[in-house]
Amino acid sequence: MKPEDLIRPEIRALAAYHVAPSEGMVKLDAMENPYPLPPAMRRELAQVLAGVELHRYPDPRAPKLRELLKRKMGVPAGMEVLLGNGSDDLIQVLALALARPGAVMMYPAPTFVMYAMNAAFSGMRAVAVPLREDFSFDADAFIERMEAEKPALVFLAYPNNPTGVLYEEKDIERVIRACPGLVVVDEAYHVFAGRTFMSRLAEFSNLLVLRTVSKLGLAGIRLGYLAGPPAWIGELDKVRQVYNVNVLTQAAASFVLERLEVLEAQAAQIRKDREALKTELEKLKGVTVFPSAANFFLVRVADASATFEALRRQGVLVRNLHPGVKDCLRVTVGTPDENRILLTALREAL
Repeated sequence: MKPEDLIRPEIRALAAYHVAPSEGMVKLDAMENPYPLPPAMRRELAQVLAGVELHRYPDPRAPKLRELLKRKMGVPAGMEVLLGNGSDDLIQVLALALARPGAVMMYPAPTFVMYAMNAAFSGMRAVAVPLREDFSFDADAFIERMEAEKPALVFLAYPNNPTGVLYEEKDIERVIRACPGLVVVDEAYHVFAGRTFMSRLAEFSNLLVLRTVSKLGLAGIRLGYLAGPPAWIGELDKVRQVYNVNVLTQAAASFVLERLEVLEAQAAQIRKDREALKTELEKLKGVTVFPSAANFFLVRVADASATFEALRRQGVLVRNLHPGVKDCLRVTVGTPDENRILLTALREAL
């Protein structure tokens, strides 16, 4: 017996999500916050984690953490929150819950690869609607295709990954109103964009807002959250793996989110670093820098693969994107020192 005898062909056709080795590198490939927690805060957190009862299962509902997230993240009254092992976990929950036979998942493309992967995992039919050449969102084309496909589930990354573009709010609203199914606005980078649909959840019966604390500076603990009407969250909760958020994640998130101002200050610094990096990238000959409302830039060069390898040889790791984003690299905004190293290496690579 061989895997190809039993594994579904659409799964065998996929490539596993690749994470490049990064030891010893200036790591600018994963949109992480480059600033660690302050030393005193890390010491206090270590004491908190030392008291966690690792021999016990976590509370599967995590009520205190959910209430803290509602309070700190501006979840409107009357809305509920579902927790996940990162936002990837919640994307899978959504796909599994809505994957009736023949059900369609729609999204603009290029976008976050996990939407398409989870469509394949769950058996949904994925419909990717191309963005314009400048990666802006063609709402008319999307709505026209939506009327034909009648999707059960639509993902809109706001701002988008890997392009960094923040779509027009009125266009997102048009999609929500026209969609016959559920619309999930993925706000993984909301802290850098300064725009959100969270406060508008009560306006739309078919809207959910998906977020993660990863980009805030807690990528290592893997915590995502999905906000929306209790009726939706209650049904989706049935699909969630019972103990999907472990005790260390719950304890660490609760501790840090009570001190959210530290992460918000870091995000403000990253926004400043972003503008400084953009100015310098735009000075480089042969580089096109696309506008970004996130903590990274999409940059187009003459030969992305050659430039990627040249940077890697110099100890700088960025993301070499798939062929659908032709000759583009995605570059995370690092610390000022990391950004200087990147720029020096990039000048050499070009």
